Amino acid sequence: MSDDGPQDTEQDLSAHADWRPRANPWAIALVVTLAAFMEILDSTIVNVSLPHIAGSLSSTYDDATWTLTSYLVANGIVLTVSGWLSSVFGRKRYFLICIIMFTVCSLLCGIAQSLPQLIVFRLLQGFFGGGLQPCQQSIILDSFPVSRRGQAFAVTAVATVVAPILGPTLGGLITDNTSWRWIFFLNIPIGLFTVIAVTALVEDPPWARRERRSIDYIGLSLITIGLGCLQVVMDRGEDDDWLASPFIAIMSVATVLGIVGAIVWLLRAQKPVVNIRVLADRNFAIGSVMIIVMGLVLYASSVLIPQFAQQVLGYDATHAGMLLSPGGILIFFLIPIVARILPHIQARLVIAFGYSVMTAGLFYTWHLVPDIDFLTLTMMRTSQTLALGFLFVPISVITYATLPKEMNADAAALFTMFRNVAGSVGISISTALVTERTQIRQAHLATWMTPLSQPYNTLVAQKERVLLTLGNAASTVHDTAVSLVYQTFRHQASVLAYTDVFAICGFATLVAIPIAFLFSPAKAGGKMPSGH
Repeated sequence: MSDDGPQDTEQDLSAHADWRPRANPWAIALVVTLAAFMEILDSTIVNVSLPHIAGSLSSTYDDATWTLTSYLVANGIVLTVSGWLSSVFGRKRYFLICIIMFTVCSLLCGIAQSLPQLIVFRLLQGFFGGGLQPCQQSIILDSFPVSRRGQAFAVTAVATVVAPILGPTLGGLITDNTSWRWIFFLNIPIGLFTVIAVTALVEDPPWARRERRSIDYIGLSLITIGLGCLQVVMDRGEDDDWLASPFIAIMSVATVLGIVGAIVWLLRAQKPVVNIRVLADRNFAIGSVMIIVMGLVLYASSVLIPQFAQQVLGYDATHAGMLLSPGGILIFFLIPIVARILPHIQARLVIAFGYSVMTAGLFYTWHLVPDIDFLTLTMMRTSQTLALGFLFVPISVITYATLPKEMNADAAALFTMFRNVAGSVGISISTALVTERTQIRQAHLATWMTPLSQPYNTLVAQKERVLLTLGNAASTVHDTAVSLVYQTFRHQASVLAYTDVFAICGFATLVAIPIAFLFSPAKAGGKMPSGH
């Protein structure tokens, strides 16, 4: 496709309306999804390894978190402009560049000898990894007819939904049993295989050929400032006390100016770096809202459960990660089933059902208790992730259903960016809410920790009797008993804080249920019921 005019573009698309790739589309879907799976897994697998990375590289935990921040900043920026980069380099060529360089950067991360080196290599890894998911989405969109996209996106869902769930589990197992460096070395054989397979199987359709396009410096700069600063605020805000920190305050102002400026510019520019006018399509706009809600809850809950297990219940990284595994396995088998029923039922009904299931699962987790056992906690997490099997595939199918083919690249870039940025926001907000709700719960419970409260006196007396029975000196049992009661009090406040945050997530997904009915009443095959 060239820079001729709209009429030439329409004629070119019409002439190639029946284009299909020469290779088996299912083989293409598996290969490009493997590349995306590698990248998504890498965004969550590092989380549980941060203490080990900090210790190995002689740094503080707070400094080590910049390995996450640098990755997210670069990744978020490139996600948005990946459609433009695909048109400049050619989609297949750009996809191969991203896979090769992501693999090289993974090797560099694994052999890094200092924290500054690791942060730089993670920044580069995020920069090249940012193009993998949008390219995967647009390749699958162009390789399958609309009637088969539901089944194709079932393959995509393995990378998008299962990888964030399995990341902490795999990261915990690798870190506890070998070295944190192997979480990066793991990418090398996968990267080499996908480079060979993509070279052999993937080809660019006529409407995704390389173009001669001028660089939209203003749009690119505003997106870089807005999304880059947003990722810094989301990832560092909790540690730096949000707007109380001058650094976070400056980053927040830059975020607002960058994002608002980018929106205004992209709407007015003749050849913007990303075409945000795709949001004028109703299904794409509603789909973006739906994927934002899913991203918020998916990533937040993926962090909250392991965090609760480790910080409140005292689990190690491996067992905390294992809480997420059954849900991931269940989704792996559920998604193909959902893909099969999609052609026979309106996608919006499946989405509404999925959010209903998620709401029920989150409200079920509202019943956390201090002495909860592993099986019950696993069941709670599984009840949350069960809903994801009814969400990602139908949302993806209906979101792209009414978009012209030439908009697939920009749409895939925006759609993926919305999901990933929502994930970062979800993690930051949920962890901040846990801290805030813990303080609120402590303040409330403190009103009962006074000698004027009979239940408090009874509990202290009970602890004193136990300590005396164990042979403690009578002169020290009172102070020790009060200390033990205070520990119990803090433990209960933490548990209540987590229940509050899960309830908030539940109400967020409850609001999403009626929004799902704003989609057009299309089925996965793209057919509209009669009368519409």
